[in-house]
Formats: sequence, structure tokens, C-alpha cells
Amino acid sequence: MANKRRGEAVLTIGDRRYTLCLTLGALAELEDAFGVQDLGALMERFGSGRLSSRDLLTILAVSLRGGGHEIGDRDVADLPLHDGIAPVAAAIAELLVGTFGGDASPNPPGPQGP
Repeated sequence: MANKRRGEAVLTIGDRRYTLCLTLGALAELEDAFGVQDLGALMERFGSGRLSSRDLLTILAVSLRGGGHEIGDRDVADLPLHDGIAPVAAAIAELLVGTFGGDASPNPPGPQGP
């Protein structure tokens, strides 16, 4: 079960249940990955609700490691999405709202179209 006070979210992929969490180290990793200087810039980027599948992959990988899973970026990219991208996007939306508050993600993030 996710610890909402820590901003955790849960994602089930296949028969495995994962805890997602954006720790301080995970947030620093996201700042670096997205080339932003501070948390405000991260909130602005995530609050747009317009995230690419590459963005979702980055957030997922970082938040899995923040949730205590020792998993590399390549392994995250290879996770099977038998239920599609919607559960991933919903878990990331829950994670972002839990981390940044209700105003951080007015629209659930989803992959950007072409």
C-alpha cells in the first residue's frame, strides 16, 4: 500500500506491484534529466499535463528507484505494458499530485501526440 504522506503511488505492471516515490534525490535527478534549475521549474513542466512518453519513462525510472527498486533505465524501458500506457500515466499523475500538491498536475499527464 502506498504511503500518501510520503507522496507514494503504486503501479502494477504484469504480476508485479511497484512503489513509486519522488525522494529528494529523485527530484534532483529529475532536475538534471529535464535541464531545469529548481523545483518550481519542475512543477511548471509537469503542471502543463503535456508530457512525452520519454518524459513518462524518465519519471517512472526515477520514481521506481525512489520507491526502493534497484532498476536501470533500460530495464524500465523494457517493462511490458500489457494494460497500455494509461495505468502508467495515472500512477505518475497520482505521484506528482502527491509530491507537489493538488495544483501541480491539473491534467493527468499522458504521452504527447505527433
